[in-house]
Amino acid sequence: MIKTGAQHIASLRDGRAIFLDGERVEDAPSHPAYRRAVASVGRMFDFHSAPENRELMTFETDTGTRANRIWQLPTSYEELKTRRRGLEAWTELHAGFLGRAPDHVASCISGMYMGLEQFELYDPARARALADYYAYARDNDLYLTYVIINPQADRSRNAAEQADPFLSAALVDEDAGGITVRGAKMLATGGIMANEVFVTCIQPLQAGEEPYALSFAIPMNAKGLKILSRKSYEAASPSVFDNPLASRFDENDAVLYFDDVKVPWDRVFIARDIAMTAKQFHATPAHVYQNYQAQIRLSVKLKFLLAIARRITEVNGTTGFPQVRETLGQLAAEAAMVDAFVAAMEAKGSRHGRYFIPDRHTLYAAQTLAQQLYGKFISTLRELAGGGMIMLPSSVRDYANPEIAALIGKTQQSPAASAEDRVKFYKLAWDAVGSEFASRHAQYEMFYAGAGFVVKGHSLRTYDWGGAADLLDRMLASYSLADEVAPQAAARAAE
Repeated sequence: MIKTGAQHIASLRDGRAIFLDGERVEDAPSHPAYRRAVASVGRMFDFHSAPENRELMTFETDTGTRANRIWQLPTSYEELKTRRRGLEAWTELHAGFLGRAPDHVASCISGMYMGLEQFELYDPARARALADYYAYARDNDLYLTYVIINPQADRSRNAAEQADPFLSAALVDEDAGGITVRGAKMLATGGIMANEVFVTCIQPLQAGEEPYALSFAIPMNAKGLKILSRKSYEAASPSVFDNPLASRFDENDAVLYFDDVKVPWDRVFIARDIAMTAKQFHATPAHVYQNYQAQIRLSVKLKFLLAIARRITEVNGTTGFPQVRETLGQLAAEAAMVDAFVAAMEAKGSRHGRYFIPDRHTLYAAQTLAQQLYGKFISTLRELAGGGMIMLPSSVRDYANPEIAALIGKTQQSPAASAEDRVKFYKLAWDAVGSEFASRHAQYEMFYAGAGFVVKGHSLRTYDWGGAADLLDRMLASYSLADEVAPQAAARAAE
């Protein structure tokens, strides 16, 4: 089915165990810590289910039904671009601030499915489980999150060497019905608003860590699953006018604790296999496909931030300054670079069986540069704004006092905006650049794809070093010392 927003929101009232500020949250869709973010996701489902967006946001499946394009498996360059246009339109609803919106993990599972042959070589039963789950999630329009990292704890030791062997989620037992899992995983970004969670390990595992080599999916209300929410930026942002982003797009992050959670075999894709745990990402299109989606999201987000930069200069009356124009030109080039990388991933794409997937190294090149770019982008916006983002009324309640409202009208002047519009804009700019919500996003963009050395390692691993070496060797082969020495020796002999 193609879900509406109301249907998705209703699906979250499933008895899941969310814990915030020392208490269990009984109803996330109505709780002040989550309700506006949940509503924002609801608007995404309303958008993709609207009749006028049918072609943009859905595709015809192999069974003749329609499904969200996030589950599409492109078989050509044109289909890949068509899917991307749908993802861009969806992302524009939140300007890229929902990093784990439904299109991210759907892209991961779809990429795993495109590499189903790897699972069939590993275990035909587990391959069937993955194939059935892909179809189930697609046909029920599920919103998935994932937890693929172990708690940090003692980083000098692997999961099996920690003081508590079940600090990280591990297989405790298995029987004819399935496996039992105990321990924690992070970060369930968007988990409060998701239907199910994909659980695995993207970090390299060593011999002896077989119990942690798992891959499975379960509902967020599974018995024994506890959702430990971080503080809510939305709860601290009761006014949309004061915090237009944090109040509506705080997707939340959570640690998940598996208190002897039973996972049936038809939801288990890998069990106790270290090699296959790595292959599910890198021997299939999964890692490329999920991070390609992330670059689409980032391209939209940078477009939004670039618009903020330009508006700052208009509000401040500095657009005509040569140094400001130079800065805007630099930002525009950097935003266009990410956009160009997305187009290049598609244009340089290749086939994986019957599917057409983005170019692997172009993706990793984009991620390497984008990790360095985001912080620089934000710093530049701060420089353009100066004190404008700080010198603002304390809250929307100031406007309820006529005397203060009159003073705001006098002190918040701009050559390009009314006092109210100036405050409205700069409240938005601060929420994107300087608030606690914005700081979380700066951290997120630095690490969502892994630490810098990990991303650069992917770039190193996937570059065409052979082609580059051939080019160098052909140039070296085009001349030699003998070519220089032999004529000189002949000339001397002739003398």
